[in-house]
Amino acid sequence: MTELQALDDEIQDLRESVRTLRQSLEERFLGQSETVERLILALLAGGHVLLEGAPGLGKTTLVHALSAAVHLDFQRLQCTPDLMPSDVLGTRMLRVHEETGARSFDFERGPIFTNVLLADEINRATPRTQSALLEAMQESQVTLNGTTYPLEAPFFVIATQNPIEMEGTYPLPEAQLDRFLFKLEIALPSEKELTRILGATTGEKPSPISRCITKAQLNRLQELVRQVPASSTVVEAVSRIVLGSHPSHPSAAGDVKNYVRHGASLRAGQSILLASKARALLAGRLHVSEGDVRAVAQPAMRHRLILSYEGEAMDLDLDRLVDTVVESAL
Repeated sequence: MTELQALDDEIQDLRESVRTLRQSLEERFLGQSETVERLILALLAGGHVLLEGAPGLGKTTLVHALSAAVHLDFQRLQCTPDLMPSDVLGTRMLRVHEETGARSFDFERGPIFTNVLLADEINRATPRTQSALLEAMQESQVTLNGTTYPLEAPFFVIATQNPIEMEGTYPLPEAQLDRFLFKLEIALPSEKELTRILGATTGEKPSPISRCITKAQLNRLQELVRQVPASSTVVEAVSRIVLGSHPSHPSAAGDVKNYVRHGASLRAGQSILLASKARALLAGRLHVSEGDVRAVAQPAMRHRLILSYEGEAMDLDLDRLVDTVVESAL
């Protein structure tokens, strides 16, 4: 067997494992197949996800199911205004040796030292505590008191926020939002889907979810995603998308010039490309297509566009605005 054949067989096995993972998650998170797909794409791309939806739509259930299906260490942070950075990162504790009486400071690791971190209602934490996540999300490490502690791969942050309850919240600053590869919006289910959910969640308790992918397989998938080639044509198109979202750029569409205050950052282009590569790999293609770019542009861009006063007053649909930018670039 040649090296190329071995790689192809490995990819096929990994794709089958991901298919099983997606099927398992969809059985637990009914009626939200698109959200499940995009969550998996973000995981494979090595990014983080901001989940926005009203209470009771199963956001926490989805994250628990994901961590169990991939057999990842899981920690949950319930964000509140009195949550301190040390509650997230950890702190130095004074230890006294029982026999000698010697004293020393030991580092007590916080919940961020995990594989999957659920930051529930992140916009209830103060800006100081929110910023404690920045280094970890960008560089997969934590620096405290001059010492740097690496985080074990994979490291995946899923933050949730409630869009309808704004009292006592601290909106995430642009620098924090930019650390999320995707922002996923969970909508209310249809009547048919709600009927299925009610029937499935009021009967017998479901059996524990089985493991679909090992941690080693997930790390390997993340390596393979970055190896998927993207043609210069596709990369140039993504560059045009990012630049076209800036109102000062000559290629910007009329709606962008009229209603956008700040466009997307460089990370938006990186997010689009990485997510497109993950989508191509799962589809069995070893190249990125324009269809992949179109499929991931909305969740990668919607939280990175800052509307002007006029855009906010009009309650402009950001997804439609992203579509306009994408169509003008491709």
